[in-house]
Amino acid sequence: MFEYELPEELVAQHPPARRSDSRLMVVDRRSGRVSDAVFNELGDILRPGDTLVLNDSRVFPARLLTRRATGGRVELLLLELPRSGRARSMYKASRPLRDGQQLLLENGGRVSVVGPVQSGRCVVDFGDGDAASFIEANGQVPLPPYIKRPAVADDRERYQTVYARRQGSVAAPTAGLHFSKGMLAGLGDRGIGRCSLTLHVGPATFLPLRNDLGDPVAPEEEYYEVGEDAVSAVRRCRSNGGRVVAIGTTSVRTMETMADGERGLLRGSGTTDLFISPGYQFEVVDVLLTNFHLPGTSLLQLVAAFAGRELAAHAYNEAVKRRYRFYSYGDAMLVL
Repeated sequence: MFEYELPEELVAQHPPARRSDSRLMVVDRRSGRVSDAVFNELGDILRPGDTLVLNDSRVFPARLLTRRATGGRVELLLLELPRSGRARSMYKASRPLRDGQQLLLENGGRVSVVGPVQSGRCVVDFGDGDAASFIEANGQVPLPPYIKRPAVADDRERYQTVYARRQGSVAAPTAGLHFSKGMLAGLGDRGIGRCSLTLHVGPATFLPLRNDLGDPVAPEEEYYEVGEDAVSAVRRCRSNGGRVVAIGTTSVRTMETMADGERGLLRGSGTTDLFISPGYQFEVVDVLLTNFHLPGTSLLQLVAAFAGRELAAHAYNEAVKRRYRFYSYGDAMLVL
């Protein structure tokens, strides 16, 4: 089910007027039933004692539009916040870049290309200045390539969860985009807990598992951090008979990376390249809230692993038939 046909008009180009007004497909693994709801009905579907696990990573303005000294346009997508003034980057240009090349920005600033340069990737050097301030002033929201419009001012807020606080992602943990602050407070009033962890999302969220030649592409490592807040919240959830509800595939991968072998979490930080595909045995996650993902991606394999390959394929077919909106600004799926 890792490939499917999607009419172009179902790829959401804009967020809904209000975050929690998106649609919600509910997939029941026990009965195989697929039903329709609205996202703001989530509190009626979950139970008191359940705990939401949120990824609090914040998207930084990772897209830089530059040009060569000769005038040719070069678009950079930074893959990380700079360390010691340098950052790994993907780039799009009519001709390959070369080591030592200067790239100019409209405001007169510049960055330097440093090696190695290969396969549409390079390292860029921001010099001795404040790289973070430079990026904040010059960068654009890194909307994914299937959103066929330029980023606008509203995207700075809407392509960000309301609980985002730790900057470092180049793509939003999109399942969380549906929550408003009011809705989160309302869920808390109903006895549904929440906690946060961090995974800084890389470009794997929209990259295929195979390259243009059909060869496998190794998963990229992403930085994560699990604190005592999440460890304790999951422990309390278990002791109270609740379910651990992963908000997005990034939360799933982080929790499964830090599983303690007893359905709980370990505290710690590091990088993970955990790849979850059908046959994987989940240790921590009981319920998954996620968006609809691109064909051929690791995220779709994770959903198939959690829901079951046949049920996931059925749900996606139904989502197309029922005219759900797909991808980052689209609708959501809850797998029980």
